[in-house]
Amino acid sequence: MPNEAPEPVADLLLGWAGGDRNCLDSLILLLDTELRHIAHRYMRLERGGHTLQTTALINEAYLRLVDEREIRSEQRAQFLALAAQVMRHILVDHARGVCRGKRGGGIRKVPLEEAFIFSPQKSSDLVALDEALSRLAESSARKAKVVELRYFGGMSVEEVAEALQVHSNTVVRDWKLAKAWLKREVAVSKRDQAPLDA
Repeated sequence: MPNEAPEPVADLLLGWAGGDRNCLDSLILLLDTELRHIAHRYMRLERGGHTLQTTALINEAYLRLVDEREIRSEQRAQFLALAAQVMRHILVDHARGVCRGKRGGGIRKVPLEEAFIFSPQKSSDLVALDEALSRLAESSARKAKVVELRYFGGMSVEEVAEALQVHSNTVVRDWKLAKAWLKREVAVSKRDQAPLDA
């Protein structure tokens, strides 16, 4: 068995789409390096002391992918895009929980030095970015996907172009426009959330 070449990604994706969970298992093992790269990139954007680690994020993404019923990807880049999207949703769900806790839900006493480590600021920033990205998706789904793949997925322009089946110039243009739009939206959102006495 060790002498056998690994199955191509396309075959594994087709098998998974056909309901074979073993294909997903093989796919996760085959693409472990790329998945770790995506998860690590996400975790670098998180606040210090985050309770999730890279491996835990990949494991949680796997558990959500197991239940995925509508698999439309037949290419490596498309699968990695799906995995990046799932990881983003996991972290946003986690960040929303932190923000709820910030407002008093599930409050627990922590030593002062621990309170500085677990600042919810990055969590609220991630939620604001996610909400802005959702608004962008309503007006331009492709631009939102470009942001998701470039910023969160860490993909190159060429990889995004392959995943979205568009020209790389389109990706570059969408990326520039989407970044400017999101920067403005997040700034407005943060301004609107600022306390009145600040």
